[in-house]
Amino acid sequence: MSRVSVPCHVKGTVALQVGDVRTSQGRPGVLVIDVTFPSVPPFELQEIMFKNYYTAFLSIRVRQHTSMHTPAKWVTCLRNYCLMPDPHSEEGAQEYVSLFKHQMLCDMARVLELRLILRQPSPLWLSFTVEELQIYQQGPKSPSMVFPKWLSHPVPCEQPIPLLEGLPDPGRVSSEVQQMWALTEMIRASHTSTRIGRFDVDGCYDLNLLSYT
Repeated sequence: MSRVSVPCHVKGTVALQVGDVRTSQGRPGVLVIDVTFPSVPPFELQEIMFKNYYTAFLSIRVRQHTSMHTPAKWVTCLRNYCLMPDPHSEEGAQEYVSLFKHQMLCDMARVLELRLILRQPSPLWLSFTVEELQIYQQGPKSPSMVFPKWLSHPVPCEQPIPLLEGLPDPGRVSSEVQQMWALTEMIRASHTSTRIGRFDVDGCYDLNLLSYT
């Protein structure tokens, strides 16, 4: 699915103080960032992408257009999404994050404004925020392509004429050759190898035969 970047205006962060504001022990534990879209009409949000910077948890509220006679309302669409598994360690502190429409708790149509609520409960980090914020909506659908009939319904290929037509079956030929080879081996095994003498009769020589040589 194609997507199109939505031009937006990211307002400055507003810090909510945690602790005594009159002492150095107080520090901002929650930041609020408002994102407006002054140059686009209400749209359907597809994706939010940003680079984290030491934010541990993220909540998002959306203001949606309802009707001409009803004021737009703020709705929570993401609540306490974890960006750092352990707020006291570096894991996930500077990762790129993508949040999609199906991850939201409400319908993301007719968006007018977003409010990002960032939380970092750990006192180890001096600052936290999100950077490189990008908002995307669904791009225009590509027109359906019409294929020619001959390409959509290809003619089945003709069966090729067998090149070995008229020749005997190779399996049958192999079987007959094997039988002939076995018969030859049997004849060879039964053939005597004893040399029969020309004038030898029962182990003796016939004098009459010898006299005619």
